Amino acid sequence: MKNSNTVKKRVLHPRNLHHGSYDFTQLCAVCPQLSPLVIHNPNGQPTIDFSDHQAVLILNQALLKCFYKIDFWKIPQGYLCPPIPGRADYIHYLADLLAQSGNGEVPTGKQVKVLDIGTGANCIYPIIGSQSYGWSFVATDIDPVSIKIADLIVKSNRNLTPFIKLLLQKNSNAIFDGIIKKQDKFSLTICNPPFHASMEQALAGNSRKVNNLSKGKKVANDGLNFGGQENELCCVGGEIAFLTQMCKESRSYGQQVYWFSSLVSKSENISPLKKLLAELGAKQVRVVNMAQGQKISRLLAWSFQQQSSLLSN
Repeated sequence: MKNSNTVKKRVLHPRNLHHGSYDFTQLCAVCPQLSPLVIHNPNGQPTIDFSDHQAVLILNQALLKCFYKIDFWKIPQGYLCPPIPGRADYIHYLADLLAQSGNGEVPTGKQVKVLDIGTGANCIYPIIGSQSYGWSFVATDIDPVSIKIADLIVKSNRNLTPFIKLLLQKNSNAIFDGIIKKQDKFSLTICNPPFHASMEQALAGNSRKVNNLSKGKKVANDGLNFGGQENELCCVGGEIAFLTQMCKESRSYGQQVYWFSSLVSKSENISPLKKLLAELGAKQVRVVNMAQGQKISRLLAWSFQQQSSLLSN
């Protein structure tokens, strides 16, 4: 098997359904609202204005309908609208992790139970994971509006309702505490943690992104092209503080969860987190590098077990 830690720039996971350029003819056929938003780049190829939040939202609707059979997917203005190919990569690399931990085959079906920390209004990881592998999800968030909208998405799509349960985290200072009950067992936990320490940092980062996407063209944009509420983008101390807390909390649930995992945006955070996990007694730690377009990211996974029966329960 090819080492999943070795990836080339702009290369998605082999099982990712979103390789290559978007087929806008196919996408517009399933989502006609996308048609008037399609433009052409300097090479004459069809695309959209990725600095336009509404265009990104409708592109996502088209992708979800075309590839995951999702007929209804709407999120409120200002909520995080995720880039789907990159989110799918996280799911597929976690599937490989489970395969490597088992008999070499990717486990499918509802017996694979996954906990999504901070699912947001978009509920994107449970959608992709349930429709790609048939996994069952408990999806949590501290924001009641996010839970309400995600629950509406699930209940509006019959192919989602058997697989996804929404749960409000009532303690905004906790991650797993209050969510994982004594009887719960999970094969995986997943998370896309808050990246910034403040909304000022988030807006500054978005301005740089918009300028890159617009190729230097002046863009009137006072918000975030991919959206995002403060709790989705920021926490006190930024990414490293959030993940430090996650690692510390995870030890208490080490026999109920086989693999804990999270995306890690800043490469410099990997080393201190690995050191912390060693101090906490983690028996397995994996870092998987991923690349989508110009973006390089990585997932960190850890387990307090050498092997587990959770994959076959």
